[in-house]
Order: sequence, then structure tokens, then C-alpha cells
Amino acid sequence: MAGTLLAPPSGVPLEKLVQVAMERGYTAQGEMFSVADMGKLAQEALGCQVEHLCGGLGGPNRARVLQHLVSGHPLLIPYDEDFNHEPCQRKGHKAHWAVSAGVLLGVQAVPSSGYAEDPELPGLFHPAPSTLHQPPSLPEDGSPGAVYLLSKQGKSWHYQLWDYDQVRDSNLQLTDFSPSRATDGRAYVVPAGGVQAGLCGQALLLTPQDFSR
Repeated sequence: MAGTLLAPPSGVPLEKLVQVAMERGYTAQGEMFSVADMGKLAQEALGCQVEHLCGGLGGPNRARVLQHLVSGHPLLIPYDEDFNHEPCQRKGHKAHWAVSAGVLLGVQAVPSSGYAEDPELPGLFHPAPSTLHQPPSLPEDGSPGAVYLLSKQGKSWHYQLWDYDQVRDSNLQLTDFSPSRATDGRAYVVPAGGVQAGLCGQALLLTPQDFSR
């Protein structure tokens, strides 16, 4: 899903990604419990630049993540998935990956130029295509309901808007390997240090190979 959001879009089929991951020893069943390994897989198979974010999605990383999404680039996030695909907190027992393709910002005022109001949703503004536009001011950390990530999990048919703080909190509590997986008789690739070392507080920022900041 992240590959389709790169420019130009990556046409690597899922089967090829799984094959490469298995050949490199990143996965046994299609699982991926290491953000570092996922980054190496994306770099090799999708031919993109990868920034491995550590320390959670809050603090100084928050502005980095939001600027990345405002620039139109995808974000890969491990999180605990609830029954409706939204973030929850299950200590990593429901760990999955999601891709964020954009961000919805609640702002005090829309920049004066470069934005067009949605014809069907008053108060919603989009950057105007092929127009220079000033990046909007990012809502301050702690502003409730001011930032939503446009995100999708692989089993979901649709993108959803997830509250940024809920995604941050879910990503930051991935600590344990699922007991049901541990006893299902199958082999899994889990990095040294377990789920906590491999996933907790980490994410991937993907940009096209020829993109210059």
C-alpha cells in the first residue's frame, strides 16, 4: 500500500515482497516484528528512501511526522489493531502495520493562498493542485482532536481518520508477543529483544529515491 503512494508508484506485488522478506530472513509466515527489517525491505523492494523513526510519535518526532505527511509522503506505523481496525492498546498482542497517506489538521485560520475549499464540505480546505502554497501552522501538541491521520490497515477496505494521540499511544505500548501466536505451533521471526525492541515507539518515513529535502 505504501508503494502505491510513492512517486512514481511502486508496482511490486505483495507476493514478491513476501518472497524477498522470506529470503532475507525477515519473516517466516508473513509477519514483520522488526521496524528495522521492514525499512530494509522497503528500501530494497520499493527502491525508496527510508527514515527509521525511534522514540515514539510524540515530542520532537511529532513535527517531523506531520511535515512528512503534509509533503505528501507515506508513513508506516506498527500499532495494536482493534476489531474495527482502529488503534487500541493490547500490549502488542494485536500488533499490525498501517500506512498513513495524509493528515487532517484542525487550524485556527487557513493560509491566505494556495488552498481551495471543498465543494461538498464547508470548512475543509485542500492544497490547490499545481499551486505554491504555504504549509499550514501545525496544531500545538496537546490540542485535543486537532490532528488526524488518514490511515489504512491491510484488511480494511477503506481509509479511516485516526486521532493522532491514539496512534501515538498504541505505537508506544507494543511490548509483548501475542500468547495465542506463541502457542499456535508455528514459527515466527522475532528480533532480539522481542516485540518491544522491534516495534515499540518506532515508525518508517518513506520518500521517493530521487526526492531531495
